[in-house]
Amino acid sequence: MNRRYFGTDGVRGLYGGPVVNDAFARRLGFATGTWLTASGKSPSAHAPAILIGRDTRSSGEALAAALAAGFAAAGWGTQSLGILPTPAVARAVGTSRAALGAVITASHNPAEDNGIKFFGWEGRKLSEADEAAIEALLERNLSGDAEELLPIEPDARLGAGPAALADYIGAVGRLLPPFALRGWRIVLDTANGATCAASPAVLRGLGAEVIGLGDAPNGHNINAGVGSEHPQGLAARVVASGARLGIAHDGDGDRCILCDEKGAVLDGDEILTVLALRALTLGQLAARTLVVTVHSNLGVDAALAAAGGRVVRSPVGDRYVAERMALEGANLGGESSGHIIFSDLSWTGDGLVAALKVMEVMQATGQPLSELRRALRKFPQASTTVKVREKIPLEKLPTLSGAIRQLEGELGERGRVLVRYSGTEPVLRLLAEGPEAGAVRAGLDRLVAAARTDLG
Repeated sequence: MNRRYFGTDGVRGLYGGPVVNDAFARRLGFATGTWLTASGKSPSAHAPAILIGRDTRSSGEALAAALAAGFAAAGWGTQSLGILPTPAVARAVGTSRAALGAVITASHNPAEDNGIKFFGWEGRKLSEADEAAIEALLERNLSGDAEELLPIEPDARLGAGPAALADYIGAVGRLLPPFALRGWRIVLDTANGATCAASPAVLRGLGAEVIGLGDAPNGHNINAGVGSEHPQGLAARVVASGARLGIAHDGDGDRCILCDEKGAVLDGDEILTVLALRALTLGQLAARTLVVTVHSNLGVDAALAAAGGRVVRSPVGDRYVAERMALEGANLGGESSGHIIFSDLSWTGDGLVAALKVMEVMQATGQPLSELRRALRKFPQASTTVKVREKIPLEKLPTLSGAIRQLEGELGERGRVLVRYSGTEPVLRLLAEGPEAGAVRAGLDRLVAAARTDLG
């Protein structure tokens, strides 16, 4: 479904640019509030106000106020949750039965970017159809005099919201027994983002010694050389401090990347394999099925098949993972980027919950993370991105299309090629995977050359 503003994870872009700016946020709030009223998708006519949370970016407060002004113009009140991880906002929406939740974040993107994503009253992300309906109202809004339509009163303020942070810390902290992590030394990288308060509080509350990285947000340093996109510092600190493991979040806390005690980084595929195999052993993997995306390594399929389970794939994006999980009756799924969904607990990725669940496996098996990760033998894989000025449909790129067909023929059934545009960034993502590393690397190089020929 084609959408102009919404990508795979909400609206996102450079703050102050043509899309992500205060005026656009007001219009988006008005369009979304209008859609919400007309759709009847709030839990009741007397649902509490719309909840708004944000990460630590300096632009977040202004965008939240502008979004709230738009909702107000559509007849909806709002409550501010302040700086809060995305999964905590989703939880707050569900527990309070609020009409809607909004998170002001650009996730793992740099500080100059920002964005907005929404959660329905069940704590699930809106569907593509919902977003398309909002965009239709937004286009109508943009064709009129938006400044006249959506005035901001000088004294407009976000109302005070519930103590969602404390509720989230308490709920997640109860996933393990009291003091279950006593004697554990953990390096925690919170990306100078939304998890700076929540994750260390939970880990310390369980008895762990926490060594913090990326825990001094100033509005401009979120994801800057830290977090799940930059795990090198985490790995070095784990080894230097003799920690049992390292945990890295992204800017809004819905991702988890781990580091074992030897300094090796585990991505989402490895985390999912550890969790799924343990759940299979205990008979707790619903439908004996793990849901991953088309981007996940083929070694995940092999590991699950050998243990009597199966892997089902969805398009890239944790919303699509959740949708496929619901369709398959699965209770575990995620992405190689570190979005891990436990549908028995929540329908959105939660980096802290994923880390706690892995530590639960470590305790139950008595195995260090360096041993547990050996369950996944990855197929050789190579990937890269090519910046683009315009996202031209792939079928209109003849050189690249030919190169894809040729490489798919060479790799055969034991390999694959994945080429797609990012839903949140102006880049073309290319991936090749197969049984022989040299052929995979050479094939990817050919794809990149072909893409540059067509795209200029």
